[in-house]
Amino acid sequence: MDRKRKWVLSSGALLVLFLGCMTTALEVPLDPKVLEGLPQPPTITHQSPKDFIIDPRENILIYCEAKGKPHPSFSWTRNGTHFDVEKDSKVLMKPSSGTLVIDISGEKAEAYEGIYQCTARNEHGTAVSNNIFIRQSRSPLWSKERKEAIMVQVGVSLVLQCGPPAGLPPPIIFWMDNNFQRLPQNTRVSQALNGDLYFSNVLLDDTRNDYICYARFPHTQTIQQKQPITVKVLDMDAINETVAALYNYTNNLFVDSPSGERRPSFMAPLGRSSTQMALRGGVLELECIAEGLPTPEVSWYKESGDLPSSRMSFHNFQKTLKIADVMEADAGDYRCTAKNSLGSAHHTIKVNVKAAPFWISAPRNLILAPKETGILTCRVSGDPKPQIAWSVNGVPIKDSPKDTSRKVEDDTVILSDVQTGSSAVYQCNASNEFGYLLANAFVNVLAEAPRVLTPPNNVYQVITNNPAFLDCASFGSPIPTITWFKDSQTSILNRDPYVIHNNGTLEINVAQSLNSGKYTCIASNNLGTRENHVYLEVKEPTRILAQPEYMVVQRNRKAVFECKVKHDPTLIPTMNWLKDNGELPDDERFLVDTDSLTINEVTEEDEGTYTCVMNTTLDQDSASAMLTVVEATPTPAIVYEEPDPPTDLELTDQRERSVQLTWIPGDEHNSPTQKFLVQYEDLLHQAGVWHNLTEEEGTKTTAHLDLSPYAYYSFRVLAVNHVGYSQPSQPSRQYRTNPAAPDVNPTDVHGVGTEHNNLVISWKELTGLQSNGPGLQYKVNWRQKDVEEDWLSETVANASKYVVSGTPTFVPYEVKVQAVNDYGNGPAPEAVVGYSGEDVPMSAPESVQVLVQNGTLAEVHWEPVLTSMVRGRLQGYKVSYWRERSLHQAEAQQEEQQVLLFSGNRTDGRLPGLKPYSLYTLNIRVVNGKGEGPPSPNHNFETPEGVPGPPSFLRIKNTDMDSLTLEWGPPQDNNGRLTGYTLKYQPVNSSNELGPVEEMMFPANETTVILADLKYSTRYKFYFNAKTIKGSGPTITEEAVTIMDEAMKSDQVDLATQGWFIGLMCAIALLILVLLIICFIKRNKGGKYPVKEKEDAHQDPEIQPMKDDDGTFGEYSDTEDHKPLKGSRTPSNGTVKRDDSDDSLVDYGEGGDGQFNEDGSFIGQYSGKKEKDTHEGNESSEAPSPVNAMNSFV
Repeated sequence: MDRKRKWVLSSGALLVLFLGCMTTALEVPLDPKVLEGLPQPPTITHQSPKDFIIDPRENILIYCEAKGKPHPSFSWTRNGTHFDVEKDSKVLMKPSSGTLVIDISGEKAEAYEGIYQCTARNEHGTAVSNNIFIRQSRSPLWSKERKEAIMVQVGVSLVLQCGPPAGLPPPIIFWMDNNFQRLPQNTRVSQALNGDLYFSNVLLDDTRNDYICYARFPHTQTIQQKQPITVKVLDMDAINETVAALYNYTNNLFVDSPSGERRPSFMAPLGRSSTQMALRGGVLELECIAEGLPTPEVSWYKESGDLPSSRMSFHNFQKTLKIADVMEADAGDYRCTAKNSLGSAHHTIKVNVKAAPFWISAPRNLILAPKETGILTCRVSGDPKPQIAWSVNGVPIKDSPKDTSRKVEDDTVILSDVQTGSSAVYQCNASNEFGYLLANAFVNVLAEAPRVLTPPNNVYQVITNNPAFLDCASFGSPIPTITWFKDSQTSILNRDPYVIHNNGTLEINVAQSLNSGKYTCIASNNLGTRENHVYLEVKEPTRILAQPEYMVVQRNRKAVFECKVKHDPTLIPTMNWLKDNGELPDDERFLVDTDSLTINEVTEEDEGTYTCVMNTTLDQDSASAMLTVVEATPTPAIVYEEPDPPTDLELTDQRERSVQLTWIPGDEHNSPTQKFLVQYEDLLHQAGVWHNLTEEEGTKTTAHLDLSPYAYYSFRVLAVNHVGYSQPSQPSRQYRTNPAAPDVNPTDVHGVGTEHNNLVISWKELTGLQSNGPGLQYKVNWRQKDVEEDWLSETVANASKYVVSGTPTFVPYEVKVQAVNDYGNGPAPEAVVGYSGEDVPMSAPESVQVLVQNGTLAEVHWEPVLTSMVRGRLQGYKVSYWRERSLHQAEAQQEEQQVLLFSGNRTDGRLPGLKPYSLYTLNIRVVNGKGEGPPSPNHNFETPEGVPGPPSFLRIKNTDMDSLTLEWGPPQDNNGRLTGYTLKYQPVNSSNELGPVEEMMFPANETTVILADLKYSTRYKFYFNAKTIKGSGPTITEEAVTIMDEAMKSDQVDLATQGWFIGLMCAIALLILVLLIICFIKRNKGGKYPVKEKEDAHQDPEIQPMKDDDGTFGEYSDTEDHKPLKGSRTPSNGTVKRDDSDDSLVDYGEGGDGQFNEDGSFIGQYSGKKEKDTHEGNESSEAPSPVNAMNSFV
């Protein structure tokens, strides 16, 4: 949507929604010149925390800072009533500020406890701070008590109670002995969250008389201790039974009965289940401590889901589960299990998550023009649901004068037809039982003619085929409309190749030389017009025309690489050569010309890849080639060797700090001596280590040597020719110099703080040779820079640093270090500026606003944090942002947080890679060398629509001779509101030639269509995509062929569904079944066999009945007709039971029992059950199933 279309929206709900976004651009003008003269209601910029615990030994400092124009005045309330600062001589309000300084010297701090609230007002409105609850920190004494010795038997559990006094804030508990050593803790002995010391089972080694519980109160930095507890562990096996009985009878000396190995049970919490509540964003700590022998191991899992691995940690030997930054999803049942070799125990903790109010969308400042309409929204969430109350200028709206232009609807205030002079500050207070949120948002009614903030006559340069961006930042109320012109021609439309962004920037997607020229942007509203001119220059790209080529060169020959380049004549080129992506060796053999690199006398070390890089201020180009060095053809040559070492070293002209050294050269071996190298050894400071002292030309045999005091010198000489170095000469005799004061001071002096209240001064120590004498020390001097104070100093020895403590946070210091020995001081040192230690920043960036460029890019702006609040060396600003949800979705589906760090003192940055039509949240932190400051309040913004993704699927169904059905699914990424779908299709003949294209449009809510009037036996290709108001998305394709012969298909379907055909098949199946039954009856007719007598006799093992539990059968023989049929079962009760898995004809009748007569003939009925008398029943048996009988047929 372009700007002209935006201004068409003049009233109604659409205007309200638009102004909510539009006013964001006007919230804070970025140009300080624009801020001059603009009236602005007050804004609270800094305040103390809501819950403020003070140290009773220090003055109370309650912050309240605000900005506005004119600068606001300040007042305070205490416990709901006016607090007259001027009447209390102990209270001082800082000038031009609302910050209170309360001097409590000679006063009790509790006299100033209470709830404070600051008010900042000017003629345009009133802003209020949070309710600041001031409480004094307390560290009450431990109640006196007398502790009797505790006697326990080996193996039982034990709890030593701490019961610390309630302090503010609560104390930190730890257990130590009389020697102030922490008591060792492990899986058996551990401290609970309440401070008690738990023993899962006690050992003889636990006997001691100094179990002491300590409580440390952090605000007052005091430590209190409880009376020592004595524990005696007794081994009952080693005590006489009489003595043990006496102990048990006369005194209750044992806290528990004797115990051996046992399965675990829980000491805390008790029972099988418990309940715990946690607040969203807080820390959840769940604890399970078990006793048992052997010592149990504790494990955790969540019954209704996985533990949050990224936010959880285990403490206290797995007995404590800690979850940071609690979320609603963390609610549920957590089960802890204690297990040892004898068994396990379980305890379930039901966690309920509640939430203090938190922002979904805090109200934002509005700048409106007269007659405009705006909206303030205060969207919060919490559990229970927060109650929202609105105030204006610090007065509840219900108690303020009625304003017909203002309408309050729960979390929304709608301002319509605003008038000049109606500026005000609105407060939104959202609260529930767990806390509250208070936000100020001003409505500033301004009428301002347009101003163009982009400097005039800016020149933009860009390389051909790259995008160009011409800025036209503006300010005005109402928001100015931006129009662009080129070379005084007609206005530029928002279409290819131009794109006009919401912030007025003109983008040229692919810049060409014809786009060069003068551009004019005009900002206009109903109060005036302002124009600005900028220039665009489109340059030719830099290109390498002649690239360097691969070369093979003999050693000691010359290699030449060419690199000829073409570039824009108005740009200044710079040619660089690289070897293996690094700098060229610092060697005079490498000669760089304007378009070539020459290497003289190449060696094997010169092999590698050489790259020429041509840079201009706008672009660069590069090309590479390899160099290979090979051996030259060998030719006879004179043998060259390194020279022999010099001889006969003598010391002459001996002075305090110099001496003359002479020598006789050795044989040169056909290669003239190029130079002599003189080395020395200091036997006093570094015996056995030789150092280079000086070099002399190869024609000289004498060297004048400058020496240092306090050294024991020995000298030697080496000769050098073209081949190499000779062996060292024999050392000269020793020469000693006298001590003196240092000549030099330490180098690399730095002053850097490692903590917020210290300064570490470091330096590079002098060597023994530089000390010039015994007793070397360093005099360290420092003082705060730009402060009139004397130098402080400290002298140290054998050290390379000194720590100055108690410094202010991150202030400059002058430091210097001077060398001193027993013979005097070194020269006066120069001062070096360093800084004391940093601390994390105190405040967050303010006035955060987001300018959405398009569906995937946004620009964020903020006001930099004051230098005093950075409290360190500014590293930059860290922007954290995440996608809350698509604007299609009502519920949040927060994605992984993304982080960008903008280095330096930036006030803006770009957020790339956003998803269109989405709700995003961001916050900003300032970063220094110590860490990150607090985040700014979460800021929400929405991205506009984009083109959709491809439809999720396209299926072809119900293909017929001349029709088929298409089904499709909506895109996974709508990227906006779908406006419909486009279907194109065309026939494809046997030679893959495409026919005419048919196109159809469908609304967004349709997912299927039937295409008729198609050609039979024809292949069709389908193209399908989705659309939003921004255009069409990617296309998916599918192919299908209509049916070849409809008649054949119809005949086949009719035959399979005809009634006569089905009846015929059923009759054939029944006939086959009857024939099989008749064959079975005839096959099994034979002589009678006395079944009962055979069973009673049990003489033949072959006719033993089958056991019910093993499922085996008796064998069958054709020669014995009286034996049961193979596959039958003959239990001892005379009945033959059929296998449950067999199919029986009885199952197909009406429930009758089919039976065999004594001669084996089938006498059962299909449809009834035959009655038989007792005697007949005793001699007959139940028939086997027909299926088994048919199996015996085979």
